[in-house]
Amino acid sequence: MKAIRNFCIIAHIDHGKSTLADRLLEHTGSVSEREKKDQLLDNMDLERERGITIKSHAVQMTFSYNESDFVLNLIDTPGHVDFSYEVSRSIAACEGALLVVDAAQNIQAQTISNLYLALENDLQIIPVLNKIDLPSASPQEVTEDIVDLLGCQANEVIPVSAKTGEGVEKILEAIVKRIPSPSGDKNKPLRALVFDSVYNPFRGIETYFRIINGSIKNHQKIKFVATNKTYIADEVGTLNLKQTQKPEIFAGDVGYLITGIKEATEVKVGDTIADAHDATAVAIEGFEDVKPMVFAGIYPVDTEEYEELRSAMEKLQLNDASLVFTPESSAALGFGFRCGFLGMLHMEIVQERLEREFGMTVITTVPNVSYFAFTKKEPEKKLLVNNPSDLPEPSKLERVEEPYITASIITKADFVGNVMSLCIEKRGLVKNQTYLTTSRVELVFEMPLAEIVFDFYDRLKTVSKGYASFDYSPIGMRPSRLVRVDILLNSRPVDALSALIHADNAYSIGKKMCEKLKELIPRQQFDVPIQAAISTKIISRETIKALRKDVTAKCYGGDITRKRKLLEKQKKGKKRMRQVGSVEIPQEAFMAVLKLND
Repeated sequence: MKAIRNFCIIAHIDHGKSTLADRLLEHTGSVSEREKKDQLLDNMDLERERGITIKSHAVQMTFSYNESDFVLNLIDTPGHVDFSYEVSRSIAACEGALLVVDAAQNIQAQTISNLYLALENDLQIIPVLNKIDLPSASPQEVTEDIVDLLGCQANEVIPVSAKTGEGVEKILEAIVKRIPSPSGDKNKPLRALVFDSVYNPFRGIETYFRIINGSIKNHQKIKFVATNKTYIADEVGTLNLKQTQKPEIFAGDVGYLITGIKEATEVKVGDTIADAHDATAVAIEGFEDVKPMVFAGIYPVDTEEYEELRSAMEKLQLNDASLVFTPESSAALGFGFRCGFLGMLHMEIVQERLEREFGMTVITTVPNVSYFAFTKKEPEKKLLVNNPSDLPEPSKLERVEEPYITASIITKADFVGNVMSLCIEKRGLVKNQTYLTTSRVELVFEMPLAEIVFDFYDRLKTVSKGYASFDYSPIGMRPSRLVRVDILLNSRPVDALSALIHADNAYSIGKKMCEKLKELIPRQQFDVPIQAAISTKIISRETIKALRKDVTAKCYGGDITRKRKLLEKQKKGKKRMRQVGSVEIPQEAFMAVLKLND
């Protein structure tokens, strides 16, 4: 165990984590010339296309130093704020972390929040200054900021360039010297922490774990503490670039386990593996459960694919512990699921993975957050409202509470005015403003989570020309003046389009929704009224005019009464059609409601 080092890489988006991981793998000879490629660990198509890391990946390397060999277990983590739970899981399996900061972009909001995560778990931090080869880099200034942030010495910061490989040797030496070897006892009963799992269609579920105490052998009988089910370990091994089978793995190491489990629900991330005969096994404290921030309905386009969608969601959930879903039905869309996501990017990724990996075409409804409603009848009892259509009638409603967050935004001093006006427009309250340096400011706001769900992040990037970075943490529920705006098509409410909106903005948003839908819904043979309503009061209306078929085309010349007769007949038909007419709503309409500002 003295020769093992477990560490992860944490940083803001695009500060060069995956590239640095490539250099570490090359330098330790873990990849052959033939296997080399950029962002080697990002093996999902989506990750390569978008150039972001979505899943954390574990890989083992060996490094010789002072004539002894060290085993380094690296866990590469995502940088996007939506995937911070992936980072927290990786941190739980490590003793140290490389904190990577871009020499051109300086410390960003996500760098700081990830750093706090690592410090809470008592990790040894190694500061790394990346991209020193860029012409716009200012290594001296950024090093001073890192020293201020961490309280370390300036000579402890390692300058590297992950692109050219300069300084990588120093990082490996620092990992061996500074990060402690794992504490644990291989003679104690087996305890291992599950930090990830993947579904393999041929071999069932592969579980990735970190052994805290004891050891695990091939064909050993084990149990998962949370579900209390026992299995036989068909195969155990370590995670090199490809899985390497081993007869036994000992305390402190990171490995994988294949038990032939088929059911997705039987493996929980954060669970503990113990020996099957160990009656005293208790779970290791590691993770708290993930709390989803954004809710949306996901429905199959074809109602018959409901069961397929369910199994696809279960397999995704294995690999993505933060996705939660419950069945629901909608009058407009049939049967589907109400899903909880960590943010809008997470929602997009899930939707895209469903389409790519499982071939499902789905409709996603307007995302929203969860609220608490209190009725006049029982003012003490709180009702959880995940779907705006579940909100009680205004006459029965006492009050509504919505989740609030503390948002920390780091931006250049030139854009403070723009950022402030955006946050105030989104019902934010300025709490604090600190100058980190003469040109960089940290603004702290308290604002409703519902306001940042849709397009806040995109607009923040626009008003700050891409310079602002953003991070948030929930601070609890607060009372708010919210009303439900319903959209009626042809006098029938479409439950998938209703939204909870602050009373001051309800009128303008209702009007915008109607105008937007008028552009997107195709014309029918009859007039289609689109109305926005609060309770029974209509606040806005647009009408999609009917297409008119020329029924008199075949009457050339002759008496006018012949044409009149045909037109009267058409009028009657239209009247009957309007009574039974139903309107198809295209998928764009559901998504367009979110982008009302464009």
